Amino acid sequence: MPVLAVPPVPLVPAVPAVPAVPAVPAVPAVPAVPAVPAVPAVPAVPAVPAVPATEAATAAAIEPRFSWPLSPVPQVTRPFEPPATPYGPGHRGVDLAAAPGQQVLAAGTGVVVFAGQVAGQGVVSVDHDGGLRTTYEPVSPTVPIGTQVFIGQPIATVNPGHPGCTVAACLHWGVRRGEEYLNPLALIRTESVIRLKPWTPP
Repeated sequence: MPVLAVPPVPLVPAVPAVPAVPAVPAVPAVPAVPAVPAVPAVPAVPAVPAVPATEAATAAAIEPRFSWPLSPVPQVTRPFEPPATPYGPGHRGVDLAAAPGQQVLAAGTGVVVFAGQVAGQGVVSVDHDGGLRTTYEPVSPTVPIGTQVFIGQPIATVNPGHPGCTVAACLHWGVRRGEEYLNPLALIRTESVIRLKPWTPP
């Protein structure tokens, strides 16, 4: 039996090479963010120093304007002792040696705003310019409320029996501005005598 010749198998064409993928360019590095400078610490606010009571009293000083409420000039038997707190202990005025029945004089020009009894003691209070009020006790008032008085004018007479008084009678004299008590002695004006040289015509 004759052998059939097998035709040759055609060659498969070669697959073209896949072109190379171009390399992805490198991403540039992100520059480093500069460090935020530290915020300097805020210096502590210094505490406001407390004003001592004596300095406060000095700051509250006003121009002297009053005269002595007794004549002649009396002896001070107890001085002014300002309290450390509004309701603390102290002596909110001065005690002046007097004689029972001695006239009490207005320390300054003003208006009588009280003339009567307080806790069994006679009291006179006078309002003055600048928000000042003077108080006199223990006394027997001789002027009614609403009276305009002038410096040196009699407004009462002294009664004996003031607590702590070491003489026959004492006048307690106080001065305050609003709720602040002031030293009455610091508000007494001193008189000065001015002498003028005789004028000689040219």
